[in-house]
Amino acid sequence: MKICYLDAFSGISGDMTVGALLDAGADREALLSALTSLGTGAKFEVEKTKRRGIAASKFRVLTGETKNHRHLHHILELIAKSGIAERAKQNASAVFQGLGEAEAKVHAIPLEKVHFHEVGAVDSICDIVGACVGFDLLGVGAIYSSALNVGSGTVKTEHGVLPVPAPATAELLTGKPIYARGPSVELTTPTGAAIAATLAVEFGPLPPLCLASTGYGAGDKDFPEHANVLRVIVGETSGAEESTTVAVLEANIDDSSPQVLGYAMDRLLEAGALDVTLESVLMKKNRPGTLVRVIAKPEDREALAQLLFTETSTLGLRTYSAERRVKSRRFVEVETPYGKVRMKIADDGSFAPEYDDCRDIAIKTGLPLKIILAEANLAYLKNIR
Repeated sequence: MKICYLDAFSGISGDMTVGALLDAGADREALLSALTSLGTGAKFEVEKTKRRGIAASKFRVLTGETKNHRHLHHILELIAKSGIAERAKQNASAVFQGLGEAEAKVHAIPLEKVHFHEVGAVDSICDIVGACVGFDLLGVGAIYSSALNVGSGTVKTEHGVLPVPAPATAELLTGKPIYARGPSVELTTPTGAAIAATLAVEFGPLPPLCLASTGYGAGDKDFPEHANVLRVIVGETSGAEESTTVAVLEANIDDSSPQVLGYAMDRLLEAGALDVTLESVLMKKNRPGTLVRVIAKPEDREALAQLLFTETSTLGLRTYSAERRVKSRRFVEVETPYGKVRMKIADDGSFAPEYDDCRDIAIKTGLPLKIILAEANLAYLKNIR
């Protein structure tokens, strides 16, 4: 499957997304023809430019319209009547639906009464539709995104001067990883946030892929601090997760009881930790203690760090990034005399019964766990002969 990774180190906007997808190889004439079919009367311009020395594509919508308030159903009708591909229609409609719901919540009004201001203008409609058409033209099956640099400071809107991220942007990105770095300006716009929040299946590090192309979409300004571009990385999935970036959290603790640490381990795993280990160590002043080590997805780091502080007596912890390598695996189910057990199968042929399944059967039947494990292995071996 072909995937696209949004590397939003300088934020994301609709026009930056379209420019990046064109730069990555999306057919220019097909994309502009699809936008023309919207019937807005807009013209389009794609310019090759540079941001801090990085070659990028700048996409512009040329229209005389400066203000045109629309309701959500007007925009959805416009998309439905256009000549764009069906999947692009569905994605564009979903993006606007999410944007409308965010605006409705921010302003505490029913969805059908939401007036789209900036995002109801022709340029924003074309940006969102253009991005969805670009993904479709590249044959992208799944979209992933980095954490989003939202910027800082304030931004002028139809509702006056608002803090960054703007309220609708903040609502759209609830539960998503964000940060602020660079100049005090808006880096992630509501349209960009809506595209990423609606279409990305996961936020985090670059997933494993066989790289096919990259593209850079230019923002309006050229900052001295960094290249103001959105990078898209397009490629085929490798079928394995052999190399991923993880966050490691560690704390040395000498004043928590085993019961507290055992409970903390359970809470961390329930909260999404990939692994938690407790290791006996000799600490300063010759005190026996415990090294708590948590392996987590990067986007879960802060939540798990707070949980460590809450559930243990530690006053500090260490965090760092590490590379995690795992074998690609799949699950098959086998039938044992005592019930069904899932087996984890690696590409190299190695296999192992799922512990939780075997444990549940052992408790239910009263048989030793080792018997259930042996029966599961035997059942799998019989199936592959």
